[in-house]
Amino acid sequence: MFNGLIREIGRVVEFDGKELKITSALSPSIGDSIAVNGACLTVTATGRNWFKVQLSPETRSRIAVENLKQGEWVHLEPALKMGDPIDGHLIQGHIDGLGRIEEIEKIGENYRWRISLPPSLIRYCPPKGSIAVDGVSLTINRVGENWVELMIIPHTYKVTNFHRYLPGRRVNIETDMIARYLAHILDRTEARAEERSPSRLEWELFHWW
Repeated sequence: MFNGLIREIGRVVEFDGKELKITSALSPSIGDSIAVNGACLTVTATGRNWFKVQLSPETRSRIAVENLKQGEWVHLEPALKMGDPIDGHLIQGHIDGLGRIEEIEKIGENYRWRISLPPSLIRYCPPKGSIAVDGVSLTINRVGENWVELMIIPHTYKVTNFHRYLPGRRVNIETDMIARYLAHILDRTEARAEERSPSRLEWELFHWW
């Protein structure tokens, strides 16, 4: 479990499509969970100022792998420990899908981002709800038919890689898990109700008898 506050900026040393090596000041142990651009991965090897993680086929299909090329900077967050403060929001590190940065506008000292999302993710994005973009906990300001707008403060721009991002970049998206769970429960409840509903033919037979 994570909370979307980036603790370290790492740099990709090599990525062969399955195994990722990152240089970092963090000192994880083998078996530790660490979020890399928001994706929860398991540390498989360590050395002086570097560690390796492996990406499953499911993970590779969900994330923006083009952002893991050699030399790329990545957001890193170690897993929370019992008693750690939760200053962002609870994040599982399970990427739901991809968004694309469509607009970046500086407004005063802040930055307005518009990110396009597939309809399957928009339903989990209420205004003022939480969203994780490449592992960073953010608040949704506005929601459109296929986009969300976020306002990013100068501090976040400074301590993350966001100041390197440009329109057109794909980003890893994790929606709020409470919204996902509620939607899943409601969908299943509605599906069961429809299964139990008598068909038109059953109603006609009932009235005929």
